[in-house]
Amino acid sequence: MLHFRSIQSDNNLKEVIKSAFDMDLSVSGCWGYTLEEPTIIEDPEHTPAEELEYTIASMRTYIEMNMTLPKKERYGSINLTEIQRKEIKKNNLTYHEVTYSISAMKEELYASFINEYKEGFGKEDFDLAFHFKKRKEAAITREIKYYFELSKIL
Repeated sequence: MLHFRSIQSDNNLKEVIKSAFDMDLSVSGCWGYTLEEPTIIEDPEHTPAEELEYTIASMRTYIEMNMTLPKKERYGSINLTEIQRKEIKKNNLTYHEVTYSISAMKEELYASFINEYKEGFGKEDFDLAFHFKKRKEAAITREIKYYFELSKIL
């Protein structure tokens, strides 16, 4: 199984998100790798908690699989799908433990598939089904858990 380096929580989470993604989110805490170091959602700002959780998990995943890796090792076409959700109550706090399935492929390989598609689509000899079969086979899949603390909003 592929392993990606966890993001260190040396910096202010809100500032890292603003710097990397130009988004102002009302969050604090850590990157949610454990129940003891969750991402704290302070105010969803009219966004459903599940949607905000998905956005933050996508950011963490993109940092891990793309932004912090050397160019040749970066992944693109990164997609998250929620596969399980649990609510946990501990020490008068409420948490969500969310499991996501992530699919991705090497960024350079993904770019070559996009070019192949652009050049071949609409041509008689372009096998669209085979193209998407190759893309699916080139993708990796992994599962992650993400922990969010929601006591301030529930």
